[in-house]
Amino acid sequence: MFKSRPIVLILCFALVLGWQSAFADKHANPYLEQARAILKKAPIIDGHNDLPMVIRDEFGGDVEGHDISVPASHDTDIPRLRAGGVGTQFWSVYVPSSLSPLQAVRQQLEQFDIALRLIRLYPDDLMLATSVADIEQARKEGKIASLLGIEGGHTIINSLGVLRAYYDLGARYMTLTHYHTHDWADSATDVARHEGLSGFGKEVVHEMNRLGMLVDLSHVSADTMNDVLDLTEAPVMFSHSSARALTKHKRNVPDNVLKRVTSNDGVVMVTFIPDFVSEDRRLWAVELGPITKDLTTEAEWKTATEEYKKTHGQPPLGTLAQVADHIDHVAQVAGYDHVGIGGDFYGQSGDDLVQGLEDVSRYPYLVAELLRRGWSEENIARLTRGNLLRVFGQVEKVALRLQGERPPSLMNFEE
Repeated sequence: MFKSRPIVLILCFALVLGWQSAFADKHANPYLEQARAILKKAPIIDGHNDLPMVIRDEFGGDVEGHDISVPASHDTDIPRLRAGGVGTQFWSVYVPSSLSPLQAVRQQLEQFDIALRLIRLYPDDLMLATSVADIEQARKEGKIASLLGIEGGHTIINSLGVLRAYYDLGARYMTLTHYHTHDWADSATDVARHEGLSGFGKEVVHEMNRLGMLVDLSHVSADTMNDVLDLTEAPVMFSHSSARALTKHKRNVPDNVLKRVTSNDGVVMVTFIPDFVSEDRRLWAVELGPITKDLTTEAEWKTATEEYKKTHGQPPLGTLAQVADHIDHVAQVAGYDHVGIGGDFYGQSGDDLVQGLEDVSRYPYLVAELLRRGWSEENIARLTRGNLLRVFGQVEKVALRLQGERPPSLMNFEE
């Protein structure tokens, strides 16, 4: 009996601390309780998380050794996803755009392997999803729907057959470019070669429409955005982009494109990267981009960034309020039906994280800030869940129609 007393005391102490923390949260932020209640009814669909890349770079692809069923290092684990009200997560299967074609396709398949092993390792919490119906089924089962998104069309190595193979592996969106312009599409952060899309690039979009794969316009140039919007037969997404009117980063979406997203019935999922939400931070990092553009690992990127700080000083910080500003702007220009959330957590720390949104448990604080600004519960439910579900559902309907009208494209890149 005496031996159990320390355990009882520790448990009581933990309960008191938890009660004090909840009490302090409620009184410091009176909107948090309402935010969490909304997220129970309309859990977050997040457009982009790079945990598979983190597992590759930081842990050598050891999915089993990096246990996310308990609080883990970096910014993402299952307890914090639950605390953040995340119901659906698009896991990015990112591959650097500076790799050779052979390296890119090999690493792409390895990233699929990491992501799929991750999802299957936690069957009580994560469920592989490839459709709107799967997302809804996961919610009914109390699981986090887990979808896969390719970040960079360079990994299809100019082959529509490879694109279809990735779809069969579970990819449900593809970001057309990453940092570099490639053979059929211009990137926002590289020299333009096609004034948007090449002829083959247009066929890629048509084939994605036929497959039912979301066309993701994050990372692409404004010309590429407009080319896609001119020809797509289905709504588009921006899985992790913010508003260029507020932060003049080339990765962000200009207002004229935001207005076209409304007509397209697509969605812009606002990201949390400091360079994209803080104009001061963007200006500080202007000379960093050319230094890091050809690096292939996060370790190299971190080393280069630390060296950059020695000559440029510590960077300005991004804030939760700035992220809310971008969400507000997209909602005002494109409409409340066309804005979502794409955090883009990628294992960073310190000043590379938006202050107030340091990990995946913090989504309720962002929702609370929007409530403070006067957002209705209905519009928040559109932001957190409804808009992406609508877009994905329409993509599926278009695919069903197109599959009855035309066979898989046999176009070769040389044509």
